[in-house]
Amino acid sequence: MPKPRNRRLTATLSYLTLATLDTYLAGRTGGVARAARHVTKPLLMPTLVASTELAAGADDGKPDLLVRTTQAAQVFSWGGDLALLGRGKPSFLTGVASFFVAHLCYIGVFGTMRGRGAKLTDPGPKAAATTWLVAAPVVAYAAGREDPALRGPVAAYAGVLTTMFATSTMMDRSIPTSARRRIVAGTSLFLLSDTLLSVGKFFRKTPSPALESAVMATYTVGQWLIAEGAVGAARAAD
Repeated sequence: MPKPRNRRLTATLSYLTLATLDTYLAGRTGGVARAARHVTKPLLMPTLVASTELAAGADDGKPDLLVRTTQAAQVFSWGGDLALLGRGKPSFLTGVASFFVAHLCYIGVFGTMRGRGAKLTDPGPKAAATTWLVAAPVVAYAAGREDPALRGPVAAYAGVLTTMFATSTMMDRSIPTSARRRIVAGTSLFLLSDTLLSVGKFFRKTPSPALESAVMATYTVGQWLIAEGAVGAARAAD
């Protein structure tokens, strides 16, 4: 029977391989690539959930609430991934709703690790607030040009996304530096991914294969870094 660490390595490599393949396919045009993505993309988050489980339980098999909440975020992200494989307004709004809940889960994760001295006037929260104030109205306006019903959901999603990033920058300094850095790098990439997605959907008249690949590259690496950081924080607290 494979050792836990070997199973963890296998799951991690499987996720990174799937992420690389899906990133490549996202930048390809044609029916074959799109059909292949209906296989690769739905496998991403379940594989990351398994990798997170094995990483958290590699020593004692007892993942804590922090890890479970991280996995819940991954499950809701999976729902968003599935929805965004579709086309049209219903698929888009379903994806937005699912990722909205995923970000709420991540906010819960980071909230449990918040430092006692963390303030909303710290650089991270200020940067997040500035990003929302500058970008949200512009993106909501652009979305409204496509369909006025999208303005509210897009603005709300931008709010929860930037809040997720802000809370990730407010973690307690007792948490290992490597874990904190991975999480902040992951949330930064997640924020970048959704920014690129918005550019492609609302500001471009024609699809950009390179942009599609960039969206998936930043998204998949971001999710992995958040998971690695959360597991590192949980194991340090044991």
